[in-house]
Amino acid sequence: MAKSIIEACALTKRFGDVQAVADVSFDVREEELFGFLGPNGAGKTTTINMLTGLARPDDGTVRIAGRDFSDDPKAAQALMGIVPDESNLYPELTGLGNLCFCASLYGMGRNERRTRALELLEQFGLADAADRKFAGYSKGMKRKLTIAAGIIHNPPILFLDEPTTGIDVASARQIRRLIAGLNSSGTTIFLTTHYIEEAERLCRRIAFIVAGRIVQTDTVTNLMRQSQGKHIVQFSVSGSSAGLGEAMTSEFANLRCQAHTDGVIRVESSQPVRVGPLVRFLEDHGLEVSEARKVRQSLEDVFVRVTGIEATVMKRDKPKSGGRS
Repeated sequence: MAKSIIEACALTKRFGDVQAVADVSFDVREEELFGFLGPNGAGKTTTINMLTGLARPDDGTVRIAGRDFSDDPKAAQALMGIVPDESNLYPELTGLGNLCFCASLYGMGRNERRTRALELLEQFGLADAADRKFAGYSKGMKRKLTIAAGIIHNPPILFLDEPTTGIDVASARQIRRLIAGLNSSGTTIFLTTHYIEEAERLCRRIAFIVAGRIVQTDTVTNLMRQSQGKHIVQFSVSGSSAGLGEAMTSEFANLRCQAHTDGVIRVESSQPVRVGPLVRFLEDHGLEVSEARKVRQSLEDVFVRVTGIEATVMKRDKPKSGGRS
């Protein structure tokens, strides 16, 4: 088994009366792509800031590559690439200028940093925009250049905070491919996200964090095993479904029913679900059923079961300002 390169032990952080992170512990192994999955405000960004030395924990310790860098966080940052949720590059500089400037902060010489910058611009599909000002980049291009800046010094560890939030589908797909490629080449990646399908697609292990606490950590394979043998049917309805989840669970033995706020009712059972009686029940309660379909088991189902948080909550994009995540 690969050795741990990131170790968090009982991390705790408060902001006034708000407990942002409480007793969080986990490890990330060398060359692993580790996912930190939770809704907005769960404590993901606060945790990543403590891991990277941008925030000091109130309690607990962080070890990077086997060493506690609490007295010298800058030394630890030489081992890391840090890509924040909001770009920290300079709008008035060009793409090439931004990368060369970031490289200079790590002590790279003029020729070395230009060569490395041009290499990354080519790798990230930004070569044609090398001499354009960063302010004129699209959101997807900005995210790609920000990631390129994070790895300009070839760090063994890369921290990515919500890398695909707020960008178009095509750009998000490109960035996921870049992330997978970086990991395949040996970079250890710590990825925070509130997109469940993104974590399922990219990560080998995942930690679920809710309200500042880790509720479960395991491989995606083991987490998915929890859904084996489960049958799920999803109904799309019009009309008020308030209270119907509990009523259906009481009426039909061995069924677990949830009525969501978006006109969706999910029914789960360890046995095949008979749709007809459920449709009649819903219609008898004044609802019109427009669709009933079987749902493939996914990490989303595991997350909802473990945390009790609706998937629709996770799919809301992070707000641009206010609140801590």
